[in-house]
Amino acid sequence: MRKVVTALITLIFTSSVCSNAQQSIPKTWDAESLDRFELPLANRAASPRHVSAAYYYSIPVRPIYKSYPIYYPTREPKGYFDSLKQQAPEVVFDASKLRTEQDWISAGEVVFDAPIELVSEGQLFKQVRKTAWYDKNKVPLTEDGIFPFMRYVVRERGKVEVGISSCAMCHSRVMPDGSVIKGAQGNFPDDRTAGYEIRIEAAESEDRGKVLNYLRQSLRRNYAAPWLTPDPNAKPESMTIEEIASTLEAIVPGTCARQGSSIFFPTRIPDLIGIRDRRYLDSTGIVEQNSIVDLMRYAALNQGADLFSEYGSFRPVGQLPDPTTQSRYSDEQLYALSLYLYSLKPPPNPNKFDALAVRGEKIFKHKGCDQCHTPPLYTNNKLTPVNGFSVSVEDRLKYDILPESIGTDPNLSLRTRRGTGYYKVPSLKGVWYRGPFEHNGSVATLEDWFNPRRLRDDYVPTGFRGFGVMTKAVTGHWFGLDLSVKDRKALIAFLRTL
Repeated sequence: MRKVVTALITLIFTSSVCSNAQQSIPKTWDAESLDRFELPLANRAASPRHVSAAYYYSIPVRPIYKSYPIYYPTREPKGYFDSLKQQAPEVVFDASKLRTEQDWISAGEVVFDAPIELVSEGQLFKQVRKTAWYDKNKVPLTEDGIFPFMRYVVRERGKVEVGISSCAMCHSRVMPDGSVIKGAQGNFPDDRTAGYEIRIEAAESEDRGKVLNYLRQSLRRNYAAPWLTPDPNAKPESMTIEEIASTLEAIVPGTCARQGSSIFFPTRIPDLIGIRDRRYLDSTGIVEQNSIVDLMRYAALNQGADLFSEYGSFRPVGQLPDPTTQSRYSDEQLYALSLYLYSLKPPPNPNKFDALAVRGEKIFKHKGCDQCHTPPLYTNNKLTPVNGFSVSVEDRLKYDILPESIGTDPNLSLRTRRGTGYYKVPSLKGVWYRGPFEHNGSVATLEDWFNPRRLRDDYVPTGFRGFGVMTKAVTGHWFGLDLSVKDRKALIAFLRTL
């Protein structure tokens, strides 16, 4: 959703690694492999057809420039921003200098942190330098007062830009003590701040109609699924600016309306720690990961290449743009990024495997939780179909699919461009530092997840519930809801040790 707001504001305001990298880097964009590594959508006719390799490799590679921390305004060192204007531009990713695997992993962290969009004017640029933006939207900060989800970038001496849409923007988590876990389920309130900026933009604009029309166009590009009848993502065509802003503001941190999902059916941000062991990627299992190059392709698509794809007769960007006007990661950058993600380790777990956790592990096994959340990964790496979706014989033969649905809300998997008809069985590793939970972040804590009241229509979800929704049942996954309070506490104690 951040891309929507940035575009709006812009419109208004003017294997081992050897030393020979070229021989060792897998090729990201291969038409045959791209067709094979994605699951078909629930409506197979709408499954994406991606641009050709010739088009993709005609897109210029974006250089990665040195970036600098953004501080909470009152904690920024004196003279800091002015000093950035004196910095010379510096490209910090050079594959020709990478020799060892650790070199590549370190370079991958640079890619992870690197913004792919840059703004030097408009509301976002102004707001990150105002305390109200942080305070109103409850933006997490590090113990040093750093805002770790965006960076300042210098591409031209004398000009400082705000860099956004890096991997780190969604996959960094600020903990209560101010420390940051890279690769974790992020907790930046991206959609909330986007709604806030839209309200200010509309209030300051002399042409609210222009603001609304462009906002609607952007929402269509990012979320429309016109093969659905009706398409729920077409609703913004009849919404006001205030209604759209409110819908965005209702999306909770840890959940995101990323492109291809929906502002009405957002997706929980995944924890990338342990991604090497995940067979299916995304909540809907849209990608089958069999090698590192699959992760490279997944990253390329999720950082904007999927907007060029055709879904039936619909292409999100409309007419395919001149490739020389776009930008992309290089294969080397994607390889380094993927190696870095594969190298991520969880932070030290403060929860002890005490007597209560021991008892919880016994309950975990006795209740059969390990059948789906199988140790040591605490996932069986399978898919479960959603209610309303019929599994084809072809899918049964090709993918690992559980025999029945667990009854969770099917909207993300049936009514979006990421909808495969399935949800993957998530890993339980690291739940102690994660949240909110479920594919759309409907509950804030494990205690909420195991609360049997969540199945009732008068339940107030502690996570995402949507704009204007007061009460709503969080259906499905009834496992563990019949436990006594004592047993539930023990089970949760065990889960937090994983």
